[in-house]
Amino acid sequence: MELGGVGIWGGGPWRDDHRAVEAAEVAAELEELGFGALWVSGGQRPGLSPRFRRLLDGTTRLPVASGILNVWLTEPAETARAVAELEAAHPGRFLLGLGVSHAPLVERAGQSYQRPRSRMVEWLDGLDRQEEGVPPDRRVLAALGPRMLALAAQRSAGAHPYFVPVEHTAKARQLLGDGPLLAPEQGVVLERDPETARRIARAHTESYLALPNYSGNLRSLGYSDSDLAGAGSDRLVDAVVAWGDDAAVARRVREHLDAGADHVCVQVLGAGEEAFPLEGYRRLAAALLG
Repeated sequence: MELGGVGIWGGGPWRDDHRAVEAAEVAAELEELGFGALWVSGGQRPGLSPRFRRLLDGTTRLPVASGILNVWLTEPAETARAVAELEAAHPGRFLLGLGVSHAPLVERAGQSYQRPRSRMVEWLDGLDRQEEGVPPDRRVLAALGPRMLALAAQRSAGAHPYFVPVEHTAKARQLLGDGPLLAPEQGVVLERDPETARRIARAHTESYLALPNYSGNLRSLGYSDSDLAGAGSDRLVDAVVAWGDDAAVARRVREHLDAGADHVCVQVLGAGEEAFPLEGYRRLAAALLG
């Protein structure tokens, strides 16, 4: 599956099944703008949402990926059936992104978050036993640490790290080797004023820094407790969220690519949960794809 160098990662309104028709219209514009793929949050609900079918129906060639489907909240057989239906309708265009999520979120859903890597291994084993399975080259794993990155290289097309700075991309490429896909997410704020940009960015970083997988990964990269406190220090915020004019954001995307990423999933921040950031997508297309 050809993803191109730059795609869009969507949360917020992209997660709302009631807005699937509107989302499909936005996806069609992303396709026209030339983005290589659309990654949409799987949310914290069981199963593969029907909105993925709507996105594929609304486009003609744009690959659509789940970023990610939580393997604690759904089962391999159910997922295999859903992916088979998408494949029958739109051959070669859906990429299954899988992840183990985070202890607070999983436990809030009534599950016990124990041995997450083992859970992923067992889940992939179950997927591979299905008559209509999802082949390794049509799935990716959310991966941060060495063991999950190694599993992504062994059992899938590659890794989809989220909430990571460029130094993680360089480390991940070294661990993955030359072959597997590396597709990090990159949050961006299209705002030049430092105070305003960081305020918008911190609305994003605060909740993620409360999740141990993300904070632990950043500690492994040399960020201190003071960097990780609250919504993050300026140093940390600037590392995980690119902000500034269009050229500054484009430089950060190129830094990921230069560090070994094959594809960067850009998430435009600041529009809130209600609005699709269409103007941001258009500006990024001109800066990144022109």
